[in-house]
Amino acid sequence: MTKTRWIIFAALCLGILGLIFVTSKKDNSNNWNGDATKIISTGPIADHVFGNNAQKVTLIEYGDYQCPGCGSLYAPLKDTLNKYKDNLTFIFRNFPLTTIHPNALAAATAAEAAGLQGKYYEYHDILYDNQQNWQDVAVNERTTLFQNYAKQAGLDVSKFNSDLTSSQVSDKINRDRSSASQFGVNSTPTLILDGQKLDQTTTFDQDKLSQAINDEYKKAGLTPPSN
Repeated sequence: MTKTRWIIFAALCLGILGLIFVTSKKDNSNNWNGDATKIISTGPIADHVFGNNAQKVTLIEYGDYQCPGCGSLYAPLKDTLNKYKDNLTFIFRNFPLTTIHPNALAAATAAEAAGLQGKYYEYHDILYDNQQNWQDVAVNERTTLFQNYAKQAGLDVSKFNSDLTSSQVSDKINRDRSSASQFGVNSTPTLILDGQKLDQTTTFDQDKLSQAINDEYKKAGLTPPSN
């Protein structure tokens, strides 16, 4: 092998090693291992909190905007959250099941983009209220719908469109997914109440969920709401 060929060969090897290093570093950046039982405030986008952020009692949902089960849980859970919001810290984290829900990641991205304008839960609600309208549409139609929802939420649509490709948004979604491993999340919706994963019977039974929250209120020295 000539000297020139050796130089070319060495350069190629270095290039390949560099690519492996960058890829490995990128993958490791998503292996978040902080305390997922509390509000995550690190990174470019903090957890989105509904209710009281004092974390006396904390309820976390790992959800997928296209998931039919999440869609059916949305209304009763919203009623429960409004009942307890004075002392309950609620956090929604993204867990899009992309292999079965092709529009789930795009919906999560849109919600996070809305969050950069302070309208996360407004957009969250719009997505679930309109789940039947966008869940099975093609990409071009989905884009138009999501832009219309941005207008409905009172967003700056130009900024919204720009934020859809922001690394802040993609990093937030990846962190949400990574944090789910602490609880063994493998399906949606999954509810975590004060660090404990609830079974599906409790998740989908409003009375049982309220009782579980009441029990945590009592442990925290709080009086559950009467109504």
